Amino acid sequence: MVEKVLKTQVGIVGAGPAGLTLSRMLSLSGIDSIIIENQSRDYIQKRVRAGVLESGTVELLNEIGIGERMMREGMIHHAIELRFDLTRHLIDLFDLSGKEIMVYGQQEIVKDLVAAHVDEEGRPLLFNVSDVRLMDIESADPQIHFCHEGNDVTIVCKFIAGCDGFHGISRLLIPDNALTVYEHKFPFAWLGILAEAAPSTDNVIYANHERGFALHSMRSPEIVRNYLQCDINDDVYNWSDDQIWSELQQRMVLDDEFSLNEGKILEKGITPMRGFIVDPMQYHNLFLAGDAAHIVPPTGAKGLN
Repeated sequence: MVEKVLKTQVGIVGAGPAGLTLSRMLSLSGIDSIIIENQSRDYIQKRVRAGVLESGTVELLNEIGIGERMMREGMIHHAIELRFDLTRHLIDLFDLSGKEIMVYGQQEIVKDLVAAHVDEEGRPLLFNVSDVRLMDIESADPQIHFCHEGNDVTIVCKFIAGCDGFHGISRLLIPDNALTVYEHKFPFAWLGILAEAAPSTDNVIYANHERGFALHSMRSPEIVRNYLQCDINDDVYNWSDDQIWSELQQRMVLDDEFSLNEGKILEKGITPMRGFIVDPMQYHNLFLAGDAAHIVPPTGAKGLN
């Protein structure tokens, strides 16, 4: 086993959207960084998460030179649709604000950021690391220790950015007496599916129904993302594919004729609704970003923004 020491200005833990975007912005400002990630490149580029981008996020991605494919392949929406009392209500976002939203999946943004980082610029991004430990975060030279390709590696840096998600290790390094946690757990959950079907409308649908909330969104012209409100203690194995489609059809119903396009369900799972934020998001030379610092429930499609 070989011991390696790497030096940089900022060590970044996590190659999700937060860590990758941070590294890109630092690079454009002339600041070096090294990213480490415990998953493989293939895994993070297929991980389906948030899909709606607000105009400010779209503008940022274009400003940092990552928006070319997004602008070519993303789906621009000028409105959203609310449904209640068997009636559709169109909210024209562009007419009200001059802004629109973009549907472009998180995994696609990750692909674009990784390609720019590794393939185009050759900057360091280490995948499949293990046994990650953050050391001396109160000193002028904090360190990140980990294993990579059978070697013990130490990154010596000036700052550490913990972008390793809600379940990551970075936030745990901040003492309880130095951290205030604000959290609200909602008394319901969402059953979400990813399905091989064409979108049923041009806009995202938010439906209020006596049987519970439902949402129809899309990830591409061939893939849809739908949600059903369910009991917080429900189990995804209680729901067959036919039951899911039947429930979605009932909750999306209108006075006029409407049918939700159905197709093969590729993925399904239940997500609890939680709002979470910590204060402060800095402890000495450790900074938190992304889900490590704050989570907004997917009820407002704010996850990636």
